[in-house]
Amino acid sequence: MAGITVTRKFQSFVVPSLSAPAPTTETLELSAIDRVPGLRHTVRSLHVFRHRKDDAAATARRDAADAAASRRPAEVIRAALSRALVDYRPFAGRFVGSLYAGEACVECTDEGAWFVEAVADCSLDDVNGLDYPLMVSEEELLPAPEEGVDPTSIPIMMQVTEFSCGGFVVGLVAVHTLADGLGAAQFINAISEFARGLDKLTIAPVWARALIPNPPKLPPGPPPSFESFGFKHFVMDVIFDNIAHVKTEYFQANGQYCSTFDVAIAKVWQARTRAIKYNGDFKVHVCFFANTRHLLTQVLPKDGGFYGNCFYPVTVTATAEDVASGGLLDVIRMIRDGKARLPLEFAKWSTGDVKVDPYQLTFKHNVLFVSDWTRLGFFEVDYGWGVPNHIIPFTYADYMAVAVLGAPPTMNKGTRIMTQCVEEKHLMDFKDEMKAFF
Repeated sequence: MAGITVTRKFQSFVVPSLSAPAPTTETLELSAIDRVPGLRHTVRSLHVFRHRKDDAAATARRDAADAAASRRPAEVIRAALSRALVDYRPFAGRFVGSLYAGEACVECTDEGAWFVEAVADCSLDDVNGLDYPLMVSEEELLPAPEEGVDPTSIPIMMQVTEFSCGGFVVGLVAVHTLADGLGAAQFINAISEFARGLDKLTIAPVWARALIPNPPKLPPGPPPSFESFGFKHFVMDVIFDNIAHVKTEYFQANGQYCSTFDVAIAKVWQARTRAIKYNGDFKVHVCFFANTRHLLTQVLPKDGGFYGNCFYPVTVTATAEDVASGGLLDVIRMIRDGKARLPLEFAKWSTGDVKVDPYQLTFKHNVLFVSDWTRLGFFEVDYGWGVPNHIIPFTYADYMAVAVLGAPPTMNKGTRIMTQCVEEKHLMDFKDEMKAFF
């Protein structure tokens, strides 16, 4: 749609709201996982909230007062962010020290999180609810710091763009060094709880980085290469019935359950391998980042609240022939076998019983990186206007083949698979393979 304008009306750092004298600066040590150099990058996403005229429950959650109901989302979220930074001071701080030397820390300087208020001169309906293909550039809806400021130096940035219909979009940019997906969602949910008027957080934040295993540091391997492959975007929605059909087939064949993640990722890995037509004996890999909080229940707080990086990179390797020529159920079994190895592999890493650092990732054409955004907690965020209709993650880099598992807008049911993993010359074959699975 031509002529759409997004205007940034106000931008500044939001600092913690303190009723008492400001606390002294505190320097907090990061965990061995936080300090992985590859995590010093931003994770960007858009969270779309449509206006719900008939949502009486949402109105009640906004204090049930007419004055409160008339407040703008940007105003409410800005104030809630300031309040949440009191409990989550590291998000208002700055990174100091060198990740590569293993001495990086977070200094709680209270300099604040970057916050942008913006307005769009159209309704969300005018831009198809901000569904694919995007009719507004993500760069207009995502916050950007002032010129000359390194975005990876600010732990969290937010932009709230209000649309003429009353709906709004929250653009988030978070540095992975401070929190993994579950941790970042925990912080955003804290903001939403204060936005709804809660006086106390449901889950109290816990720093506790010293409780994460800290094995002896391995000698660094060769520096990773960052070759740009020109991978193209492709998005596909799969209805729940089709996923359920594959799950039933897998159970009947193996006597075990499989997850939506298993089905979707096996589907992408096989389709990509077939479309690219690697030589049969060529090794192909799929890598996903598995949550390990359940493996640390003896040391992490029983009530939860830990929001640091707590994951392990699980890599599944097979020949291209085995992935391409086998059935989908065979590829699902490979994924599940990889997940089953997680406890042992994480335990070995924790004690230093590895020769190669599993967190030192390799970005090559034959490696597919996957992530699941459906279980992180972002879909439960409610600032007082209801939960998001859909979320658009931008975890893409030119040097990574990626697949992201999400959800279609709420009016649809099923699973959304967002990919950037094949070049233009393979895109049509990849689409055909994806659509032929069901």
